[in-house]
Amino acid sequence: MKILAINGSPRVNGNTHILLTEMGRVFEREKIDYEILQVGNKNIRGCVDCKHCFELMNEKCAIGDDEVNTSIQKIKAADGIILGSPVYFSGIAGTMKAFLDRTFYVAKANGELYKNKVGTVITAVRRTGGSDTVDGLHRYLMLSGIVPVPTPTWGIVYGREKGEVLQDTDGLEIVRRTADNMVALLKKYAG
Repeated sequence: MKILAINGSPRVNGNTHILLTEMGRVFEREKIDYEILQVGNKNIRGCVDCKHCFELMNEKCAIGDDEVNTSIQKIKAADGIILGSPVYFSGIAGTMKAFLDRTFYVAKANGELYKNKVGTVITAVRRTGGSDTVDGLHRYLMLSGIVPVPTPTWGIVYGREKGEVLQDTDGLEIVRRTADNMVALLKKYAG
């Protein structure tokens, strides 16, 4: 089994990375292959609605000068997907949104490439916008036919400066329990 976590934070080792790493400890304990794909610090343009992905059906975005096309294949190969984004201006971080728009649009255009995978979302937030961000990330999963992981509550963890999420013990417990639930769901599907 393979889980791919997508880090939409421009801060490579910031709070979102800390949360994804915390989840990774659960997966490593269970001997599940786990990778964090860092996209938030990349130069990724948004979708231009050219519809080439629908016309060509080659599992690629026509904008080929960034890592979106290789990422589409990584997501396709994974059994589980985690979308992680900090909250910026009460929503999904901009580069993450551009990345998700393109990768998920191509997946939809090419016969629902991500359908029946298992997925969940997490977000690091200072004060507000956590629920909106989690909801926005969940929509990508739902519209792609990805099976949502049951969570004890929303995957919102509080902290602004690097490392502050480690002080939100309730949030960290939610992240760990969500990772445990993801493992159980993946094993159920594999069994």
